[in-house]
Amino acid sequence: MQVEHHDLHQELPEFTDAINVLKAGNAHFAKLYASYNRLTGRVEDLEEHDMPVADFTIEDMKKQRVKLKDELYHMLLAYRAGQQAAK
Repeated sequence: MQVEHHDLHQELPEFTDAINVLKAGNAHFAKLYASYNRLTGRVEDLEEHDMPVADFTIEDMKKQRVKLKDELYHMLLAYRAGQQAAK
């Protein structure tokens, strides 16, 4: 089965530098980033190996991933706004 990868750097390439800075300097961001990666890995593994799991389970995991991505995205936007304000 062809699995679409959802690495945050691929999903938000315009924020690559900000992701790296926040991962290193913001514990909350780093925790959310790690959770996003773990969840993404689990979803991709289930899909790739076509493992039997209830549809609602996969959908719930994907919804959790979207929620994490949204929170990370807003943190990245705030970081970018702070960087631009500092100029």
